[in-house]
Amino acid sequence: MKRIVPIIVLLGVTLAAGAQSPRFKLGKWTEIQTAILQELNRSYVDSLPVDRIERRGIDAMLENLDPYTVYIPEEENEDLQMMIHKTYGGIGAVIYKPDVQGNVIINEPYANSPAQKYGLVCGDEIMAIDGQTVAGLTSQQCSDKMRGDPGTQVVFHVKKLRTGEEVDITVTRERIKINDIEYAGMLDGGVGYVSQNGFTDGVGADFRQKVTELKKQGMKTLVLDLRGNGGGLMNEAAEIVSVLVPRGSLVVSAQGREKGSNYSLRTNKEPVDTKIPVIVLVDSGSASASEIVAGALQDMDRATIMGERTYGKGLVQSIRSLPYGGELKLTTAKYYTPSGRCVQAIDYARRREDGSVASIPDSLTHEFKTAHGRIVRDGGGITPDVKLDFREYSRLTYSLVSYGIIEQYALEYVRKHETIPAVEDFHFSDADYEDFISFAKGKEFDYRSSAKTYFDRAKEELKRDGLDEAMKPQLEALEKSLNMEKEEFLRLKKDEIVPFIEEEIVVRYYFQEAGVKIRIRYDDALRQALASERIAQY
Repeated sequence: MKRIVPIIVLLGVTLAAGAQSPRFKLGKWTEIQTAILQELNRSYVDSLPVDRIERRGIDAMLENLDPYTVYIPEEENEDLQMMIHKTYGGIGAVIYKPDVQGNVIINEPYANSPAQKYGLVCGDEIMAIDGQTVAGLTSQQCSDKMRGDPGTQVVFHVKKLRTGEEVDITVTRERIKINDIEYAGMLDGGVGYVSQNGFTDGVGADFRQKVTELKKQGMKTLVLDLRGNGGGLMNEAAEIVSVLVPRGSLVVSAQGREKGSNYSLRTNKEPVDTKIPVIVLVDSGSASASEIVAGALQDMDRATIMGERTYGKGLVQSIRSLPYGGELKLTTAKYYTPSGRCVQAIDYARRREDGSVASIPDSLTHEFKTAHGRIVRDGGGITPDVKLDFREYSRLTYSLVSYGIIEQYALEYVRKHETIPAVEDFHFSDADYEDFISFAKGKEFDYRSSAKTYFDRAKEELKRDGLDEAMKPQLEALEKSLNMEKEEFLRLKKDEIVPFIEEEIVVRYYFQEAGVKIRIRYDDALRQALASERIAQY
């Protein structure tokens, strides 16, 4: 016994030291960091940029965890509120400033916004804000001056689009709310369609109202379009699901290290309809709360999920207050669908030696069962019940959008056309497209095809290896066949470019809802979904 006691005591000490290890390490590195800063402040050759190096240090520390854990200083709190609530104090318009020395152009006023109420239209040019010229100010600086507390006023000196007259317009700012439901309406065949692009405060109540209205209009099938919806508030996801399933249904559960991070959300309202067939459209841009909705409805066999595999964000963030008005948005839990699936695709806890992360391999995923016994899997987004073919766009079209060529043309179109037909009757004609080609030809943008970009890279590699001269005849022949004039390429891709132009034009006359109507006009995936014979009948 005497020989055993010291071993037990030693083991106890070791365990105690191990239990204190995380706290000891935290204290150790905090003390080291403080000591380094103090020594730098005392002895560094130049004045110490404390704010800059501290902010970079904090950002670098958090980047080693996951992309969603971030520090938000007090001066950026409004951006946080915009992310959570999609509200801000302002006039309600998208602005465009093509030249720092030029005027601010009203690009797109929101429906029922102060901008619209006070007569600002697309193409109007703001020359001064509260008496200060906008020349020399950036677009962001102008935007900051236009924003402010609801109820306050801002004075614009404006050059009107149609008359060229310069007038002063005093606008009273309001609380601007950007709606998550960008469109809800009836399609042919008794199909109710709802397009939702976020999950901020109040969207669940809006969805409930829209579904109720669509039912009164004779809806027989509901399509909830969550494509490109990056998510938002978990409780709003539960509110969306509550419209379609019995009260008390489990929607999602969260599990984290802290006790307070472990909870479940159930529907707490009576549904609007538990029988109507439901299609949920998803794609690789559907994430977070979108995956909660799709996963819950799939697990309950309440909807048919159609599209492509979703993004795979199964992490929950919470907001913690910090000293000096800052906030910490940090990952506190993982969420699980009713069947027990976690849809997280990337394992941030297991990094490679170079710090990179990898997706969870299919071999490590697990099987779960829906309410009706269908097999579903975890470990990487929501796999749709029905896969849809999405249209592939050329590099040219992406370039026209990213360089702002189509947006700039839409402004030119508005300047030339005081009115256009109703959305349902508006079509971009062949003559219009020739006008667009003339406009785009004079703009600088990368119009190379994907094949040409690959060729240019290969050519550089051959040059680096000293093989370019030996292969010169073959390279010249291939390059000649790949080269295409800008005008020729624009004509070749007309069918895929026109829908983008039509959408940019109609929103400037009839606001965002009109743009969704144009997208529906050309939405092949939506037509595939409605034609599918696998619409669930529950």
